[in-house]
Amino acid sequence: MMNNKIEIAEKSFWVGKLDDRPVPFHRLILEKGTTYNSYLLETEKPTLIDTVDIAFGGEFVKKLSEGFDLNLLKYVVINHVEPDHAGALPALMNKAKNAVIVTTEKAKELLNGMFKLHNREYLIVKDGDTLDIGGKTLKFFETPYLHTEETMITYSVEDKILYPCDIFSTHIAAYELFNDLAKEDITQDFKVYYQLIMGPHRTYVREMLDKLKDIEINTIAPSHGFILRDNAKMFIDLYEEMSLKDTYGKKALILFSSMTGNTGKLANDIYEGLTDSGIETRIVNVKSSSIDTVKEMAAESDMIAIGSSTRYGDMIGNIEDYIKEIVSMDLSGKYGFAFGSYGWSGEAIEIINDYLRQSNIELLDSARIIKATGANEVSLPLRISFYSDNEKMAAINAGKTAAEFIA
Repeated sequence: MMNNKIEIAEKSFWVGKLDDRPVPFHRLILEKGTTYNSYLLETEKPTLIDTVDIAFGGEFVKKLSEGFDLNLLKYVVINHVEPDHAGALPALMNKAKNAVIVTTEKAKELLNGMFKLHNREYLIVKDGDTLDIGGKTLKFFETPYLHTEETMITYSVEDKILYPCDIFSTHIAAYELFNDLAKEDITQDFKVYYQLIMGPHRTYVREMLDKLKDIEINTIAPSHGFILRDNAKMFIDLYEEMSLKDTYGKKALILFSSMTGNTGKLANDIYEGLTDSGIETRIVNVKSSSIDTVKEMAAESDMIAIGSSTRYGDMIGNIEDYIKEIVSMDLSGKYGFAFGSYGWSGEAIEIINDYLRQSNIELLDSARIIKATGANEVSLPLRISFYSDNEKMAAINAGKTAAEFIA
């Protein structure tokens, strides 16, 4: 049995929950179990970082209150709102009457929606903000889509401890708690967790690592599995290594027909997103190419994006002739999506999408992206009414997201 309270640094304690059952999680069964790590910092302004799974909310609050007066709790930091981390928050806030919830603006919205905490006080933090909790300073970094939109991580400046919630976790019922006490090498479990949970969000992993590059980290205290106090840098380096893209030899084709030039602008933006991601990309206006040439390019490509403006509820020009030839090819192993600009209803984009769906290409649409990454800021097929600089980033991001599937 583990103690309810284990010191990880001066005035900083693990107060989480060990779950050694086979645990259902993200359509998986965690045969080695897991831990829900919560941390209590008993400073002049006592602060809790994350809670535990909703199933253990009552037990968590009861045990926490046995060794600590919850009326003294000043802050509750919520890095990530999923129920395995924020699930005990309602039970906690029912007892911790004076506590302020510290989180991102998006997380506040989600917490209020989930737990009806509208009447509680929030402290909204943004990237780089700090909070003095009396003897320790917490610094916050927004890390969206690692692995949901609202996520942030917390860094204790004086202790040099990173509290990254799901990031750098392992799914193991870690009785020993610290990685230097583990009875076996946890490296493979660490890698498997990354591949399953963080790997689909590789772009955001790179952004997170860039934010941490100038920070000295002695200990990583995640929300699942082992606290990494021995060679924390090795685990950061593993994320660096696993998040590298292999774009060598990867090619994409963007084929489009544009009436007023707006769909052409989208094509150029998608091109920017793909090429910025290291994908060799060719962009072709059907007005200036032949079907045979386009078929050769399609055969060589790992990704095919097809776009058209909409006129009278249909595609324009002779792009449909090109599409019919392309979808008759063997497109197995290739990815594709539709895009276009429109003034009213945008039927052409959906017609292209239907053609792609009927082929054997791996169709990229919003459902696939959400299931693969959890991210919903990219919507495919890409449908843009007219065009302005506000839509430019959406098209660039579509290219970057598509690149992740072939890199």
